Order: sequence, then structure tokens, then C-alpha cells
Amino acid sequence: MEPNRPERRDWRRGLLPPAVAWLIANLVTWLVAKESVAGDGSKVAYWSTAARHRWDSGHYLSIAKTGYEMFWCRDRYANFPDVMCGNVAWFPGYPMSVRVVSASGLSYETAAVVVTEMSLFGMFAVLWWLLGARLTWATGLTLAIGTVFPGGIYLHAMFPIATATLALLVCIVGLRRGSWGIAAAGGFVATSCHPVGAVAVGMLILSAFFAWQRDTRPIRFAKAGSSAAIAGCGVLWAKWLMWQATSHWDAYETIQQSSYGQGGLRQPFDEMRMAYGFPFSDWYRPKAHLPWLVEHSLAAHRTQLWLNIAFMLLVLATAAVRLVRNRRLDVAEWAALILTVEIFWLPFFAGAEMSWYRNHAQMFVGLVLVRRMSRWIQVPLLMFCAIQYVFLGAMFFAGVLV
Repeated sequence: MEPNRPERRDWRRGLLPPAVAWLIANLVTWLVAKESVAGDGSKVAYWSTAARHRWDSGHYLSIAKTGYEMFWCRDRYANFPDVMCGNVAWFPGYPMSVRVVSASGLSYETAAVVVTEMSLFGMFAVLWWLLGARLTWATGLTLAIGTVFPGGIYLHAMFPIATATLALLVCIVGLRRGSWGIAAAGGFVATSCHPVGAVAVGMLILSAFFAWQRDTRPIRFAKAGSSAAIAGCGVLWAKWLMWQATSHWDAYETIQQSSYGQGGLRQPFDEMRMAYGFPFSDWYRPKAHLPWLVEHSLAAHRTQLWLNIAFMLLVLATAAVRLVRNRRLDVAEWAALILTVEIFWLPFFAGAEMSWYRNHAQMFVGLVLVRRMSRWIQVPLLMFCAIQYVFLGAMFFAGVLV
């Protein structure tokens, strides 16, 4: 037994940096919530489940509790528009995880927070492994940026963002280890949690050109194609559950078109302009005096978009510099690069005028390349991310963001 003790100590020490990052992320978010004072002077109870609950959270909880449903709104609400209602516009991966955890006796709300926070801890742990699990200035600053990542406020909410992002990171781990099963499993969970998870399918298809290098070309394409196919089955599982509950294979598409006017591809730059100009400040304007932080956070989605654009461009530039200098990227870096670009553009192609900022939080996977950036870039990036995190967090806790 004696020879195993150093291994156990190393294993525990390896979890220390991600554990510290997770604690700091919660501490910063708690401080933001503490300073987000409502119009009546009451403060947000960050440690309550109510503070983590926003709009779509109710739909995820209803799926966890009772499964899917779809109905004409007029059948239940006399004064409602003649559109479809229900919860079939939301994917099952996260709520099914909540249902499993709730079997321990926790309430569904508490189980949702547990799933979210454990997913966030898992994100830091997997990222740390991908960074080499060695504390340096580069890896330390990368973890620090992760604690205040753009849109990261949703990594603490009752949403599938943290779980889906963890799955994407696991998918990258699978590629780096040359494990077809891990890559496919990560992709499946990502697509079953959130529509943005579909980026895993595209990345896995492209993995034939940068991963599986020990295999012959036919085997590479077979692994890439089959892992992408299994990842895509996450969507089929979602649609099967919806069909079981509603008898409609197109339940998701029906409610998206009827209630939200979504469906088909959009012109991304038009969507971007609409997202930038969305009047969130008109949604929360109580008569009572607003504190400075909340007052100045009501247009934080605009600076958020600029920061997200800058982050994507920095990731692209970092990859380009490495390709020029080293003539190569490693497997994890290729995967992170492809996913980051896909995640940025997908909401604007699909139409996400009021949710792109939380979808973009999944660009967290791009931190795999942030460690390659100069310290002169990492430090300003950390500062800008921290400032923006405070303002978007105040916007979130003020109840403006969906």
C-alpha cells in the first residue's frame, strides 16, 4: 500500500487548481449578486435556488419533473395568442440529469443547481488536464480567465450551458487521447443538452484531418464519421422523447416556428445587428432608484458582443501564429479552434436574438488555446472579462436576461 500513497497525493494536488478556480468563480458571482440591489432595496440571495432560476429554467425543470408536453395555448389560457405552448423547444440532456440527481431526495431545484455546479467543477478539472495539469503563469492566467469567462454567469444558472460545455471538453479529451468512445460520448451528451452542441458533430467530422494520426486514412475517416454519427444521435434521442410525449416527430420545429418565429437559416450579420440593438433596458425599469451598477448594466449585452468577437479573433490569431511558427497545432488545439468558431457563429445563423450571450459561454473550450497567448494579451483579456462579467452578472441578477 505504501507505493500508492504518492500517487494519491499527486491526484489530490492535481485537483487543487481547478477546485480553487471553481471556488473563485462562485465567490465572484456571489459578490456580483450581493451588489445587484433590486428597486425595493432587497438583495439577491445568491445561494438560494431562486437566484439561479431564469425564464427557460422553468421549462428544464418541468421536463425533469413530468416530461415533455405540447398544446395549443388557447386550450389552457383564454387570452393567450393562438400559438403552441409547451416545453418541446428544450433538449433533455440536462433535465434528465436533474431527474437522476433528484432521486437522491433533493428537490428538483436543488438538484438542478447541483448538476450545474458539478458540471462547472468538471469543466475546470478537464480544462486543467488539457492544459497539462502544471501550474505556470500561462495556465494560471488561463484558469483565472475561465472564472470570469464571457457569459459565464450562465454557468451557475439552472441551464444546460455548463453541462454541455463539459461534454464538449470531454469530446476534445477523447480526440487527444485517441479514444473514439470518449469523443463520441462527449459529443452525444453535448448534442442532447443544447442545440449549440451540434457543433460537436461538425468538429468530429473534420477530426479525420487532424486526429487519429496513428490510424490509416480509411480508419481515420471511419472513426471521425462514426463518432460524429453517434454524437448526432443525441438529437435523435431528444426528438424520440418529444415524439413519445406528443406523437409529433416535428414537435421541436413546430413550437419553434409557431411561438418563436424560428426555423431555417438566418443572415448572420442581420441577426448580430438585431441582437446588439435589442432594448433590454426597457425590460427592467422600476420606479425606485436604481444603483449605479444595475443602471449601467442594462446595455451590457453590447459590450458583451464586442468582447465575444474579440475573444474569437484572438483564438484565431493565436492558432495562426502557432501554425506559422510551429507549422502545426496539436489535436486538442485544432478541436478547440473549430469549436470556438462554430459556437460563435451558430446562434446568429439559427436566430438567437435574446440568447446568444449564454450560447457563447460555451466558447469556454477556446481556453485550450488561450494558454498559448502572450502574457501581454492574457492579462488585459482577464481584466476586460472580469469587468464585463460584473456588468452582465448585474444584468442577470436584475432579472433582465432570459
